[in-house]
Amino acid sequence: MEQYTGKSIYKSVAIGPVYFYSRGEQQVKRCKAEDSQAQLERYETARDRAVEELQQLYQKALKEVGEVNAAIFEVHAMMLEDEDYNDSVKNIIFSQQVNAEYAVAVTGDNFAQMFAEMDDEYFKARAADVKDISERVVGILSNKRAGSSIGREPVIVIAKDLAPSETVQMDKSRLLGFVTELGSSNSHTAILARTMNLPALIGVPVKEEWSGKLAIVDGYQGILYIDPDEETLEKMRKKQQEDRERSRLLQQLKGRLTVTPDGRKINLYANIGSVSDVAAVLENDAEGIGLFRSEFLYLEKDTYPTEEEQFQSYKLAAEMMAGKKVIIRTLDIGADKQVEYFHLGQEENPAMGYRAIRICLEEPEVFKTQLWAIFRASAYGEIAVMYPMITSVEEVRRIKAIVEEVKEELDARNIPYKNVEQGIMIETPAAAVISDMLAKEVDFFSIGTNDLSQYTMAIDRQNPRLDAFYAPHHPALLRLIRMVIDNGHAHGCWVGICGELGADLSLTKEFLQMGIDELSVAPGMVLQVREAVRKAE
Repeated sequence: MEQYTGKSIYKSVAIGPVYFYSRGEQQVKRCKAEDSQAQLERYETARDRAVEELQQLYQKALKEVGEVNAAIFEVHAMMLEDEDYNDSVKNIIFSQQVNAEYAVAVTGDNFAQMFAEMDDEYFKARAADVKDISERVVGILSNKRAGSSIGREPVIVIAKDLAPSETVQMDKSRLLGFVTELGSSNSHTAILARTMNLPALIGVPVKEEWSGKLAIVDGYQGILYIDPDEETLEKMRKKQQEDRERSRLLQQLKGRLTVTPDGRKINLYANIGSVSDVAAVLENDAEGIGLFRSEFLYLEKDTYPTEEEQFQSYKLAAEMMAGKKVIIRTLDIGADKQVEYFHLGQEENPAMGYRAIRICLEEPEVFKTQLWAIFRASAYGEIAVMYPMITSVEEVRRIKAIVEEVKEELDARNIPYKNVEQGIMIETPAAAVISDMLAKEVDFFSIGTNDLSQYTMAIDRQNPRLDAFYAPHHPALLRLIRMVIDNGHAHGCWVGICGELGADLSLTKEFLQMGIDELSVAPGMVLQVREAVRKAE
């Protein structure tokens, strides 16, 4: 048995086989194959299976992200059935007497290059699609999957590092836990692990040779076990059973109000990264969505999501929540959330650089596209919108002017929308200090404690070397939070917390004493926070 210590992200236990995740394309070898007919039959079997997988993905995506976003899987299935594509594979197999994997890979490269060199932007975009379908077929033929595909069985994903865009694309139903060598406990990938209620460790020197071995992630002690002995297995299984029993007891809080012992109602919402997370929101009985991280619609794509694509996602979330509030945070790209097609460039200090609302105000057409989608979706539920990284009253007034333009344009298109509540995230010390002035401009505040902590303590949350200096209960931070609540209430704003501290049960009582109106936490923490609120004295 091998044992490694790391920094724990979420307290639970995972037991299962290791999947070593690494970036990079599949390496396909060219092999001589005398029986070309047999290779063709191998290809046709793999192709048919790929089409079947794509049809299943279409049905799954249809339920989770709507028809517009699901359509890509239909397109991929059609491309695999294209006569020219299939003729090319067949010709290479027979003329060069090679293995099916090589024929598919070459066909994919050739077609991708052909599309990439076209002038039409639509066809240029198909280059990535044809590469994707070819890699899918090669993966089936070789029984190896590249990229975010993690196979068919539940696994513990181990990697050097994971970008937020990689994590969010993994099939959550097959994830047992995460272990990475790089990253920090306050990174967005760590936040995603907490959102999905998965035990995760960082700072572990990972090895590719672990792939396929049985492992245990002990999120309580921050330990990774490789090839655990029976005694350790039994001990960890007992911990899992205790977790399940604790979860069963918490289930009794479903349907109960989130009220303090003296009868004050607190709105208890959940944070999500995509529409597929709404199921966890409903399962854990959250009273709404306090933070819809819309940037993941951008992270998942190779180009800007259209108004229609965004509308379908926001509409679906609003419909699924059936009248409960859905607060959508506008685009928060930048810092550790890089999107290649934004061409943001390198920055010396990206956390304090060109990001979030700064991009939106400098790129008004990108901003308007998102706002059109949000306001259109408001007709289908109870949607609110909030803007990140605010530092001045002037920024808020510029935003409000753009919103008025968006409304006028929707009116001109005869598209209905509701009166959408507008709020801002308080995540810079500047916003906290002038929160009395900002409260006169908006309907609500949502305190983003992750960035507010970072900027208040001058600690880069992406730097694991600074974890020892990170003090989430720092009195300066708590004073800022109290100031924001007091200023918001003095000017008619309700105030919530959507950062990680909202789920810190050791602070729940203090936040209630400060007068907080709303807490938005990872779905898996909803019932625990409800219990803490109901027991607070």
